[in-house]
Amino acid sequence: MTGRRDREHSEGAGANDAAASVRQPAPVTVLIADDHPVVREGLRGMLSAEPAITVVGEAGSGDEAVVMARLNRPDVVLMDLRMPHGDGVEATAGILAAVPGTRIVVLTTYDTDADIVRAVEAGATGYLLKDTPRQDLVDAVRAAARGETVLGPAVAGRLVSRLRRPAAEPLSARETEVLTLVARGQTNAEIGRALHISEATVKTHLLRAFGKLGVSDRTAAVTTAIEHGMLPAPGSAR
Repeated sequence: MTGRRDREHSEGAGANDAAASVRQPAPVTVLIADDHPVVREGLRGMLSAEPAITVVGEAGSGDEAVVMARLNRPDVVLMDLRMPHGDGVEATAGILAAVPGTRIVVLTTYDTDADIVRAVEAGATGYLLKDTPRQDLVDAVRAAARGETVLGPAVAGRLVSRLRRPAAEPLSARETEVLTLVARGQTNAEIGRALHISEATVKTHLLRAFGKLGVSDRTAAVTTAIEHGMLPAPGSAR
């Protein structure tokens, strides 16, 4: 009797172990891409302490992130935006071309409309700020691995505001040229010389652009034009 009870107990324990192994989800594999070693170390320590999350690699540049993603094929990449040798947007596009099933969650300090839109257009699944609470970040990693879109509250608010904002009146070709040179840091006099027009004409084009964009200064005009896709974002090819 004792032997049979032992066998039954052993068989029952084996069945329970098998059932538990079936129920146990596969760990979410994560690649961390950030050019600051302290940030990478902090994220690795935080995520490694979580059940069913495994950090499979780190990258300190955009190019390295693409290489590491090809080697490790992670479920999720936590991607910084501003990195050397290929920024986060370029790396996002490169990773998704090489490893289509990978989910990219941008984790950055930048929340401008232009940055958000560039990342989303490149294929990012999520966009979070680096002040995101620990548990929210962990939940976001798991949600992204399931294919869900994850946006920080501030980011979601900016996107909603952008969608509600009326479309700006298109800029003329000359207004676009003037604002492009403004974005490069040129003065009105320098713009006039470059375009072979008077400084007064430059000011006229700027004032017309201000009216169409609903702004009152040069910096806001450039930022708004980028947000509406009328000018390329800094660092992008177009």
